[in-house]
Amino acid sequence: MTESKQDIWAQWLLHRRFGGDSERMKSALTDFLYPVRDKVLNHAGLRENETLLDVGCGDGLIAFGALEKVPTSRVIFSDISQDLLDHSQSLAREMQVSDRCDFLRASADDLSAAADESVDAVTTRSVLIYVSAKQKAFDEFFRVLKPKGRLSIFEPINRFGWPEPRPLFSGYDITPIMEIADKVKDLYHRLQRPDSDPMLDFDERDLIVFAERAGFKKIHLELIVEVKPPDVIANWETFLHMAGNPKIPTLEEAMSQTLTPDEAERFTAHLRPLVESRQGTARSALAYLWAVKN
Repeated sequence: MTESKQDIWAQWLLHRRFGGDSERMKSALTDFLYPVRDKVLNHAGLRENETLLDVGCGDGLIAFGALEKVPTSRVIFSDISQDLLDHSQSLAREMQVSDRCDFLRASADDLSAAADESVDAVTTRSVLIYVSAKQKAFDEFFRVLKPKGRLSIFEPINRFGWPEPRPLFSGYDITPIMEIADKVKDLYHRLQRPDSDPMLDFDERDLIVFAERAGFKKIHLELIVEVKPPDVIANWETFLHMAGNPKIPTLEEAMSQTLTPDEAERFTAHLRPLVESRQGTARSALAYLWAVKN
């Protein structure tokens, strides 16, 4: 299936999130995604002959990790994207693990296709940021878990770094071109409203509340906050062609929609040297929550 025929979720996960930069993808996998996977799975505590439901499985990072970590486990790949489920199913065949896999098209807040108390562990990674009905999702996680079942999730807490102060754009000081940058930022704000978008309508304290209300009694949460120079960007082209999430355009696309050629030239002339020399600040907050169903 070509990229243009895939849904937005598959397009982003398989193509747009790294701006077509294979080196950046390898770096992200090694430095960030694999450690997240391993931590989520460790908190899930999957054992031999148990079943894991990976909600919002995406490209299968957590699910395939579970199949490798526990060779007798069974994994249910669940996602709203049929394209991503097809992608994972194809990989499962290549890896010769299809006999240990099931594939379920479902949203996190409606897992009705999964029976009550049918799985031993539930995992998610960067899923709730796309779900408006977060409490319903936690209720569903609790429902499908067996007694003593474990929930393990990872979520970025985007409220920590967004929306940015007006003089900043992706952590870079754009004071001399603020009026131009405002046009680009306004587009992103319209697409994902800071006061109501699911990516921004919760923090780590809300995650604990959701888990408690769902019925979990034994809950743990770890919050990791970092303020540091931006991650290395291979080049300006990579920065231009990356999309922060499936629902927003790349910077190049946003500039083409909002700026005149002269404005785009001035915007690039100011921002490009800052990006390539990493003269900015990246702010991030990441939450791991794990809980047990009594």
